Amino acid sequence: QEQLVESGGGLVQAGGSLRLSCASSARAFTNYVMGWFRQAPGKEREFVAFITNSNGATHYADSVNGRFTISRDNAKNTVYLQMTNLKPEDTAIYYCASAAHQTRSLSEYRSWGQGTQVTVSA
Repeated sequence: QEQLVESGGGLVQAGGSLRLSCASSARAFTNYVMGWFRQAPGKEREFVAFITNSNGATHYADSVNGRFTISRDNAKNTVYLQMTNLKPEDTAIYYCASAAHQTRSLSEYRSWGQGTQVTVSA
């Protein structure tokens, strides 16, 4: 069973930046599409971004497009989420997850990390 471990969360002021990391234990990391999701208090978990395993193509939620960048280092079995120009509404627990194909659907991601808290103060 693949394990995913997120890190890099914290408290930042609005307009600031953070970089999240997610390390995978998967033997075949390059077989998987990797995604980031987030869940704010009282809200449902939502899609943030994913990156393909084939050509590194990226897809973003409209709310973060242009501010967040997802990337992966296959040699390190790690996926990153660079977040810039952070807003208070970005406050959430951020999760990484893996899927067998390109999708924004939570239900199609099979492995999940424990999450890392991001708090953006006004």
